[in-house]
Amino acid sequence: MDDTEQLLTIGVFARRVGLAPSALRFYDDCGLLRPARVDAVTGYRRYGAGQTPRAVKLRHLRAAGLPLVDVAVVLDGPEDAARDVLRAHLERTRRTADAARAVVEGLLREASGAQEDRGSRAWARVGGAELASAVRQVAPAAATGAAREEFPVLGCVLLELVDGEVRWVATDRYRLAVRVLRPDGFEGGPRRVLIAADTARSLAEWAVRQVTVDIECAGEADGVRLRNGADSREVPEGAGQGRSGGGDTGGFPDYRLMLEGLETGRHRVIADRVGLRDAVTGRAGPVSLSARAGQGDAADAGGSAVPDMAGDAGDLAAGLVLEVTGGGREPVRMRVVRTGPGLRIAFDPAVLVPALEAGVGPDVLLEIAAPDRPVLVRSADQGSFTTLVMPVREDAGADGSGAECTDG
Repeated sequence: MDDTEQLLTIGVFARRVGLAPSALRFYDDCGLLRPARVDAVTGYRRYGAGQTPRAVKLRHLRAAGLPLVDVAVVLDGPEDAARDVLRAHLERTRRTADAARAVVEGLLREASGAQEDRGSRAWARVGGAELASAVRQVAPAAATGAAREEFPVLGCVLLELVDGEVRWVATDRYRLAVRVLRPDGFEGGPRRVLIAADTARSLAEWAVRQVTVDIECAGEADGVRLRNGADSREVPEGAGQGRSGGGDTGGFPDYRLMLEGLETGRHRVIADRVGLRDAVTGRAGPVSLSARAGQGDAADAGGSAVPDMAGDAGDLAAGLVLEVTGGGREPVRMRVVRTGPGLRIAFDPAVLVPALEAGVGPDVLLEIAAPDRPVLVRSADQGSFTTLVMPVREDAGADGSGAECTDG
């Protein structure tokens, strides 16, 4: 301290910086704000005018609720550590405020004398990145072009808050995608809201930058709000089947009936997901997947797709090789793990490829009941994401016309 600097009594300094004298004594004892001088006889503390900025900053930090340990890091630690402490505290305060808000809103409803209707509101909290991932996996299954013009409801993504889960669903009749999220918190429900696929994608772009996202449905007619603290995105009422918002869910296919009506798969094929995608991509028409009858439940031979593999006659005879043909490209054979009898099934590449791209992890599991029944496509590493893909006739046209996913 400069000997010429003005010294202030504890009372004067306390008034200047907005702290009580008792608080200054406490911070002295903690080592956060030492006096410039202490009288050896009387014990009176004197503070320098130059200590004012530190004292004011200390007051602000404590007013924001930072623990003393964190205050010390912000005041005296490295800049990177100080920023990390402040960011962590900001997230804690957001969570605390959100929880308090939910409690107070509930108490206000009780105080108003209104009868609680748990079906009139639903709330769930999920990770922002997880929500964004779910939308990006599901939205490609929504209808586009002429199909959306004919059936606008199929151009939407269905958001459900039900049974303690958050579900995202989309279908264009030839493909069905369902992603289930297990939220960190859940209240009320059930709620169903339709969101135009383009709007859902924009919500995902916002959500991926958030640590957590609160999904709030005040009522089926009121749309949905996604919120992180004061930052929020709303899908308004009534814009449902247009390009912006949510709407009547009554016309959306009952995906539960589709899933419940699935026959047990006679064939189970586990393949390299990227290898199968590459083998199917770029084919101009229906693509056939076939495997000979054999001991398809043998050990995994490994490997990805390679054109017309030579020297694999044993694997081919044993049913360990899946052959991809058709669509104007050379045949591609790839090693797989398979159970069940021999199979041959055809798909529209425009439907199968997006289903494979939406998966997670290196492997994909195809559960096939019959060549004319929906095929269940799962990611081995993510059981919460399910896709149904309709096969087509091998003689189907380029538009992939064939059987459709129906709700009964």
